[in-house]
Amino acid sequence: MTETSSDFVFSPAPQPSVPVAGTSARFPVRRILCVGRNYAAHAREMGADPTREAPFFFAKPGDAVAPGGGNVPYPSATSDLHHEVELVVAIGGAGRDLTPEQAGKLVFGWAVGVDLTRRDLQAEAKKAARPWDSAKGFDASAPISEIIPAEALPNPTGRIRLSIDGQARQDAELGDMIWDPYEVIAEASKLWQLAPGDLIFTGTPEGVGAIGRGEQAVAEIDGVGRLVFRMV
Repeated sequence: MTETSSDFVFSPAPQPSVPVAGTSARFPVRRILCVGRNYAAHAREMGADPTREAPFFFAKPGDAVAPGGGNVPYPSATSDLHHEVELVVAIGGAGRDLTPEQAGKLVFGWAVGVDLTRRDLQAEAKKAARPWDSAKGFDASAPISEIIPAEALPNPTGRIRLSIDGQARQDAELGDMIWDPYEVIAEASKLWQLAPGDLIFTGTPEGVGAIGRGEQAVAEIDGVGRLVFRMV
């Protein structure tokens, strides 16, 4: 059965989407998967041992995307909001139980993303051995740049950076990842059936820290793009 608007008790929410660079097209977002502690220095920064840990994932809802920068609302229920700049993979195909080589064929494109985190709520959840959902999956918690298609950039390399009001906070090489993007996709495909519209945030380097109301973030990845937003 194909549903029409009259089959729903109220109108469905708008489809979250992200602009595609160089076109008028938009990438419809299905869901957002995120990798934790995928840079060795950041893993140590968060108290983990990067030499032993396999990649682990958490999720944000698709409508957490805040595309294109601009103003991003400061969330409620936190006094310690943190920034985490990340390379984002946009998935354009379907698959499960993939090898890294197969995973590469699913890549539609790449973007610059920031995983905003209510760090105080995350710390409370960790202490109580509870889920992190409220710390990671709130409204506008995933600012993201436009997506550059993989045809224009087959394999991102270079530096990943974030500054707050002109002060450098995070600066690393994409090559510092413990698990490269294709390995991340392959690992995710062992846990979920990947499908077009999925976004995967591939982890953040060291230097995560607080961002306050009125402060401006500039996130950049060589060859991928630049994302500028202000917390309001």
